[in-house]
Amino acid sequence: MISSLAVLVEELVSSEDDITAIPVDASTTWSRAGHAFLAAAANGLEFRLERAIAAAAARTPDAAPSPRGPEWVRFNPRELDGHAVDRVTAWFDLAYRLAGD
Repeated sequence: MISSLAVLVEELVSSEDDITAIPVDASTTWSRAGHAFLAAAANGLEFRLERAIAAAAARTPDAAPSPRGPEWVRFNPRELDGHAVDRVTAWFDLAYRLAGD
């Protein structure tokens, strides 16, 4: 069982060798090939997806549009249950792939 968003993100990020972490104050942004695709702060995770996918993702539980722009979605689950883990994993995988394109 995953104990926190931070642990889950660490597992996902460590599974790839071409990701750069950029810590700024109390947040961290991860990039691939110079393109930011994931950010973490006290208010949750933010993923850079395709615009239409981000819009749809923002309508799921515990998600909202991100102030970073229309390609970004913010996710801050009240509970890290199986559905939340699935969303984080799927959005991470897509954001990671899109950053490498």
